[in-house]
Amino acid sequence: MDVRAGLLPRPEDLVDVDALVRAYSEVVPDPEVPAQRVVFGTSGHRGSALTGSFNEAHIAAIAAAVAEYRESQGIRGPLFIGADTHALSAPAEHTAVSVLTTLGVHVLTNAGQGDEAYVPTPALSHAILTHNRGRAADDPDRADGIIVTPSHNPPGDGGIKYNPPHGGPADTDATGWIAQRANALLESGEWWALAAPQPPSAPVAPGAYDFLGAYVEGLANAIDMKAIRESGIRVAAHPLGGASVAYWSAIRDRYELDLTVLGAGVDPQFGFLHLDWDGKIRMDPSSAQVMSTVAPYRDEFAIVTGNDADADRHGILTRDGGLMNPNHFLAVAIDYLLEHRPDWPATAGVGKTLVSSAMIDRVVAAHGRRLDEVPVGFKWFVPGLSVGSVVFGGEESAGASFQRFDGTPWSTDKDGILLCLLAAEIQAVTGQSPSERYAQLVERFGEPAYARIDAPATAEQKARLSALAASDVTDAELAGDPITSIATEASNGAAIGGLKVSTERAWFAARPSGTEDVMKIYAESFAGPNHLIEVQAAAQALVARVLS
Repeated sequence: MDVRAGLLPRPEDLVDVDALVRAYSEVVPDPEVPAQRVVFGTSGHRGSALTGSFNEAHIAAIAAAVAEYRESQGIRGPLFIGADTHALSAPAEHTAVSVLTTLGVHVLTNAGQGDEAYVPTPALSHAILTHNRGRAADDPDRADGIIVTPSHNPPGDGGIKYNPPHGGPADTDATGWIAQRANALLESGEWWALAAPQPPSAPVAPGAYDFLGAYVEGLANAIDMKAIRESGIRVAAHPLGGASVAYWSAIRDRYELDLTVLGAGVDPQFGFLHLDWDGKIRMDPSSAQVMSTVAPYRDEFAIVTGNDADADRHGILTRDGGLMNPNHFLAVAIDYLLEHRPDWPATAGVGKTLVSSAMIDRVVAAHGRRLDEVPVGFKWFVPGLSVGSVVFGGEESAGASFQRFDGTPWSTDKDGILLCLLAAEIQAVTGQSPSERYAQLVERFGEPAYARIDAPATAEQKARLSALAASDVTDAELAGDPITSIATEASNGAAIGGLKVSTERAWFAARPSGTEDVMKIYAESFAGPNHLIEVQAAAQALVARVLS
């Protein structure tokens, strides 16, 4: 933990926005350098213009690759595009729109101005789903989209994601194709012509779409806004300087809520945010250090919420419990929704990532529902949310979405605004805060202790960990308890890229880091913090034996 975590940044902590934006166009990446190539992780391509990893060349190449990909898939409908409040997002969006329209793609950009010009990730997903509702899977008029955001990453970063017609994050088949083609354009230098200024008369001029209006108007299909209004509860929302800045005001006005929008608006340096655990500026609403920004308002409101820069994550602060652990709120949200959404299909399941709390397993089982456990990454929830076989999908990093009242999709990407409003609905309908509801779950199912630690791992060890088979583990016990399951695949059959071992009272999962020489070990115990420590030690020893 950095000694200044939770404090306001100093001038030297702030990014030089002018230098950053100049570097976007002036720095030309070298595709022979691995760190300067296009790489799509679980959240798209990310990097910084200052390091040659997020520059005009990357965006021109990615946009051209997306145009070719959608043509190969028979997608000829509109492409929705939006951007968050990071300094690099606006120039990157401009590049992408220019390239796409030059290549004949019908692009729909945001109709809003000022603070309404920003587009949250869930609003883009909602727009795609709205356009495609009722269309066949091979309808050439299907829409897709691009969101320009590095999510909660520091102010000096940029990011770009592609969402195909299902509205959610693209799978590796699509992102792998796009990245390979984009890198080929970087290597050949063809991106230069694509990024060059185009004549005023592009083959297809971009159109405009009211992301904010459509999203806000549709919220009543997924949230009991009437209950929130009639309860009179006081709610505060802090956009943390992100794309939801105008959305919260619009939600307040449209539904006549007692809702206060906190914060000073948009600042590309994000200089008003308290530093994260490592002393860096991030817009992570699940971080206690970052949410020190809103902590002073805790006693003034029943619920205080926060969102990251593209509003796909949520943070929930209650008067009685403070900032909720994301796992705790997911469990509460699932429990409440399964009680208060009677029109959801009885056969539909609930999705969670394999490193989310087992409290969710117990809640879902108590409701007689199927639990779908998937690898890390929200893309794994998209198929179920799209067809309605899953009514809720959530991950431990404060990202989730759920269906409309009628069981049809609302957003197939993470929706932090939706989850924040759900916290208000829970308070309004039950008269209890989400943290009080979690205390009741603890009384019923027990209190888990959960933590993640990082253990050193060489590149060779990480490769072996990713390729493990369940049969490689011969241990019969973990921290004194019989092992009940050993898995290297999730319940959907997808490889988890690591190992998960469970007992009746505890579990651990080990996954290699994609950016550091460490393995991430998640662990949880329902037998208390001391047993959790035993589980963590046993997990490291077990993994070391398997990898030796």
